[in-house]
Amino acid sequence: MMPFSISWFAFWISVAMIFYSYAGFILLTIVVARVRNRRVQQKPITPKVSLIVAVWNEERAIAERLDNALALDYPAGQLEIVVASDGSDDQTHAIVTGYAKRGVRLLPFPRRGKIYAIKDAVNLVTGEILVFSDANSMYKSDALRMLMRNFADPEVGGVCGNQVYLPAKKTDTTSDGEGMYWSFDKWLKTLESLTGSIVSAHGAIYAIRRSLYEPPASAAVTDDFAISTAVIAQGHRLVFESAAIAYEEPTASAALEFGRKVRIMTRGLRGVLLRQRLLNPWRYGFYSVVLFSHKVLRRLVPVFLLILLGASWLLSGTHIFYLGAAAAQTLFYLLAGAGYLLRGHRLGRLKFLSMPFFYCLANAAALIAVTRVLRGQRIEFWQPQRHGAVAQPVNQKA
Repeated sequence: MMPFSISWFAFWISVAMIFYSYAGFILLTIVVARVRNRRVQQKPITPKVSLIVAVWNEERAIAERLDNALALDYPAGQLEIVVASDGSDDQTHAIVTGYAKRGVRLLPFPRRGKIYAIKDAVNLVTGEILVFSDANSMYKSDALRMLMRNFADPEVGGVCGNQVYLPAKKTDTTSDGEGMYWSFDKWLKTLESLTGSIVSAHGAIYAIRRSLYEPPASAAVTDDFAISTAVIAQGHRLVFESAAIAYEEPTASAALEFGRKVRIMTRGLRGVLLRQRLLNPWRYGFYSVVLFSHKVLRRLVPVFLLILLGASWLLSGTHIFYLGAAAAQTLFYLLAGAGYLLRGHRLGRLKFLSMPFFYCLANAAALIAVTRVLRGQRIEFWQPQRHGAVAQPVNQKA
């Protein structure tokens, strides 16, 4: 009787956790957004902006990035463009130096990690508002104006822009799933803004008030998460601006995307540990629920998925319902496996194959990230996945 009782309990607890992570939290956010409806008081303003592009060996992307930045629709006297190089040893420095006459500043730093490059750059720039950008992000011409209009609201301390993936060129089916995920994530960010604040910003395009910048206490965290959540920790809002668009190309392959996700999730979980005080709902209200649901519970979903699969098969002989649940899960994972094998083929783009594949890829990455954090592994050096380099964890205890 005891094994049956434990299996039954494990089955339904897992169902409840998975349901809340994907549906319950969304329903709760919709309700809170409608009740609170905290809209931003926007006005067309053009404060002094420092656009910081942190790079490491970006010789293939930096020229296009700087051309894009110089063409933005923003008053030239109010825009400072700097490239913070984290020890680049390719042609990045030479390329950026060629833009010096057009007002672009190169800040060459030793190789210590992206967070240190950003920290040192912030100490050398003059803007009232800091805008952070990836080297491969191309801004729509009015992106800065769209970001800045939110800072007319004194409660707003940070603004996250809208990352949009360009049509996939030479990619496998991973880009299809990633595109759908980001569409969902942006819809959720819009709701979260109405509740008060979004969970965190995305590195492609976000801005904060310079006065609210706090250098992260650890280099083993995601810089955009740590920097943007510092705004909330200081009592200001972090909001989403869908009209501030940054274009990026999707990751080229499942292997690169998987490595990128593991790296981001590992550093992201460490970021939550860094900002653990934000999990106190008595002080930070509904934002604490958003943070826990989005960044902690969702990362634990693969654990519940494994428990659910095991419990389903253990209970399969007791009732046809559990047998059906076990069979359905097994079929789903078989479809995911087929999606992986066919990821480079046109058949792999069929939704009933590509979606299970991407779902399992994301959850496998989350499981590895959780395991690494529990083992005390850290990823301090940053290697953009578009280069095909995979960041290696530094085996240090937290």
